[in-house]
Amino acid sequence: MKLLSGNANHPLAQAIAQYLEMPLTEASVRRFADEEVFVEIHENVRGEDVFVIQPTGFPANDNLMELLICIDALKRASAKRITAVVPYFGYARQDRKPGPRTPISAKLVANLITVAGASRVLSVDLHAGQIQGFFDIPTDNLYAAPVMSADILARWPAENLMVVSPDVGGVVRARALAKRLNNAPLAIVDKRRERPGESEVMNIIGDVTGRFCILVDDIVDSAGTLCNAAAALREAGAQDVVAYVSHGVLSGGAVARVDASALTELVITDSIAPPEAVQQAKRIRTLTIAPLLAEAIKRIADESSVSSLFD
Repeated sequence: MKLLSGNANHPLAQAIAQYLEMPLTEASVRRFADEEVFVEIHENVRGEDVFVIQPTGFPANDNLMELLICIDALKRASAKRITAVVPYFGYARQDRKPGPRTPISAKLVANLITVAGASRVLSVDLHAGQIQGFFDIPTDNLYAAPVMSADILARWPAENLMVVSPDVGGVVRARALAKRLNNAPLAIVDKRRERPGESEVMNIIGDVTGRFCILVDDIVDSAGTLCNAAAALREAGAQDVVAYVSHGVLSGGAVARVDASALTELVITDSIAPPEAVQQAKRIRTLTIAPLLAEAIKRIADESSVSSLFD
């Protein structure tokens, strides 16, 4: 088995390698003067089981091209099996046609990864479960819920917890976390989105009075939805509001928005390498999913069960 890292999240790849007690494969992933991506692998990978660790967050197109070219380089170097480890799967929000004459970009990206030569895909908290079906190769979708639930139970008062979904579409995810939190009660924020990137909170389904509310979501981008939901929960009588989100995209003024919001804390994972602004933010904390990914990689290499990670 070998581990290869692109440039998207080198610290996460190093943490995975450290957990597995093995070095990262020596390789160069660099740019030509016109920004073309060039990959050169400096070790023999013939007949090897290779895992390419490369989330496709910002800049999404550059990181996606790095992933595709790394896979192609490994295929042409006669690697036996190539697993694309994509902790954050970019373009996942474009998983259906929201209107006429629009693309399903998540399916296109799945096709690109498959055609490039990947044998299987390993990701974390895909935005929509059906994206697994977009691939014609085996796809493992890991969940950050075990990491989050352990942190919640260690840091916050367990007897007064209530899990809150920031929209109707996230109820299944919120219910799964609530089950891990000793079957905590569940509430839902009913919102109406007028245009992309903006949301308006309409109603709270459930009694949150005096509750310690845990907002849970898979992606925080502009943070508008989370901040509006936190404000609505406070107005409805919530004692405290903390958010746990798998992927901290945090684009534009999201960090400043979180710092000025009703949220006590926003907890994200390191599926996307946190920029300096996120690292210095007072109300944002990062959990590592390196042990989770490393254990899944080890089980895939050993041909043992990955789903038992979540039993």
